[in-house]
Amino acid sequence: MDTFALVVTILVALFFTYTNGFHDSANAIATSVSTRALTPRAALAMAAVMNLAGAFLGNEVAKTVSEGLIETPEGSKGMGILFAALVGAIVWNLVTWYFGLPSSSSHALFGGLVGAALAGGSEVLWNGVLDKVVIPMFLSPVVGLIIGYLVMTAIMWIFRRANPHKTKRGFRIAQTVSAAGMALGHGLQDAQKTMGIVVMALVISGHQTYGDPIPVWVKIACALMLSLGTYAGGWRIMRTLGRKIIELDPPQGFAAETTGAAIMFTTAYLFKAPVSTTHVITSAIMGVGATKRVNAVRWGVAKNIVLGWFITMPAAAIVAACAYGIVNLLFL
Repeated sequence: MDTFALVVTILVALFFTYTNGFHDSANAIATSVSTRALTPRAALAMAAVMNLAGAFLGNEVAKTVSEGLIETPEGSKGMGILFAALVGAIVWNLVTWYFGLPSSSSHALFGGLVGAALAGGSEVLWNGVLDKVVIPMFLSPVVGLIIGYLVMTAIMWIFRRANPHKTKRGFRIAQTVSAAGMALGHGLQDAQKTMGIVVMALVISGHQTYGDPIPVWVKIACALMLSLGTYAGGWRIMRTLGRKIIELDPPQGFAAETTGAAIMFTTAYLFKAPVSTTHVITSAIMGVGATKRVNAVRWGVAKNIVLGWFITMPAAAIVAACAYGIVNLLFL
C-alpha cells in the first residue's frame, strides 16, 4: 500500500473535520450569541474546548461510520474511494457555508461515501444507510421540533408569574451551560465521524483491523481539528441560525440548546446513530419559536434550510463520484 496515499487521505480527512468545525460552530453557539448570553469570541472558545472534550466521550458513532455504511474497499482503489468521498463532503460544506445555509456536514460525508463507493464499484450497505442515516435524518428534526416546542411551553408555564427581566437574566446565565452541553454533544457526534474515516483508511492500508481500539493519536488529531475549525467560526451560518429563523430571547435559546444536546447524547449512546447536529438544533429553534405564534418563525427561511437538507446527500454523492472518476483516471 502506498504510504503517500494513506497520509494524503488522512490529511484530507482532517481538513474535512476543520471545515466541519467552522461550518457547524453555529450549531452550538448561534443562539447564545444572538441572545447576548455570550460574546462571539467567548462562545467560540467555549465551544472549541467542549468539542475537544466531547470527542473523547465514546466510540460508537465512529464504529457505525467505519463499518456500517459501505463494505470496506481494498487497496489503492479503496483509498481512492475514501479520498473522493472526503472531497465530495468538503466541496458541499464550502458551497453551503458560502451561501450561509446550515446544511449537514455529516450527511455531506455520508453522501460522499455512498457516491464514491458506487462510482468505484464497492458495495453499499443499504440497510445500514437506511437504519443509521436516512431514518434518523427524517426523525431527528421532527423530534427536535416537538421537544423544542414542549420544553419551551414548560418553561413558559413554570415561569408564567416570574419577573420577566429577572427571568431573562437568569436564562442568559443558564444558556452558557446549555451551549456547553450542545458543543459537547457536537464533539461527541462529529469528531467521531472523521475518526471512523481515518480508521477505514488504516484498515485499508493494513495498519489496523476493525477489532482494534481507535488509536489515541487519531482521537486527538480529529478532536483538535474540529476544535480549531470551531474557533475559526462560521459567521455566515451563525447569522442564519441566530437571527433569520426567529429573533430568540434567552429562555428560547436555552430551550433550543437543551433540546439539541439531549437528542445528540441520546442518539449517540442509545442508538449509535450519527445524527446531524445541524438538523437537530435548527428544528429545535423552529419548535421553540412556534410557541410564540406559528407565524413568528420565518418559514420561508426554514423552507430553504429544509430543502438544503434533502439535496445534501445526493449533491455530495455526485461530487464524490466525479472526484473518484478523476482520481481513477489520473492515479489508479
